[in-house]
Amino acid sequence: MDNMKQDDTAHKVADSNEAQTESDALAHNQLAKALYAGFGIRFCSFLIDLLIIFGIQSIILKPIYHFTHIDNAKLWIDYFSVGHVLDALVFYLYFVLLTKYFKQTIGKMILNIRVERADRQSLTWVDVLFREWIGRIVSGVFANLPYLVTIFTDKHKGIHDYFADTVVIKNKFEKLFYLK
Repeated sequence: MDNMKQDDTAHKVADSNEAQTESDALAHNQLAKALYAGFGIRFCSFLIDLLIIFGIQSIILKPIYHFTHIDNAKLWIDYFSVGHVLDALVFYLYFVLLTKYFKQTIGKMILNIRVERADRQSLTWVDVLFREWIGRIVSGVFANLPYLVTIFTDKHKGIHDYFADTVVIKNKFEKLFYLK
C-alpha cells in the first residue's frame, strides 16, 4: 500500500514538474514575442532605411555624378566603378555609424526598435562591423535569404546577429531586457 502511495506521489510530482516546464516554456515564448523585434518590423525598418539612403545618394552623390561623370570611371574590375564604390560606402557607413552611436538606424528609431548585445554590454566597433558590414555582405551573397532566419529563431536573430551576438529589441521593453 505504501508503495502505491509513493508511486502516486512520484507521478504527481513528475506531472507537476512537466506542467511547470511547459508553463516556463510558454512564458519564455511569450516574453520573446513581446521583447524581441520580429521579421516584419525589422523588414519595414530596413525599407525605411533604404528610402533614406536613396535620398542621401540622390541629394549628395547624384549631382556629383551628373557634373563629373565620375560614377562611370572604372576601377580594376568593370563592376567596381567609382559610383558603385561611393554608393556602397554611403550604404555601409549609414548602418555602421548609426548603429554604433545610437544603437539604431532612422528606420529603427521610427519603429521604436534597436540593436543590443545579447550579453547586455555596450556595442563595440567589432560587434557593429561584424553585424552591419560582414553580416550584410554574407547575406547579400546568398540573395538576402539569411535574413529569413529571423522568422524561425526564438529571439528573432538573423545570421548577422549571430555573427555579432546581438539582438533587436522593442524600445518599450528595454527595462525587461536588462532585468534578465
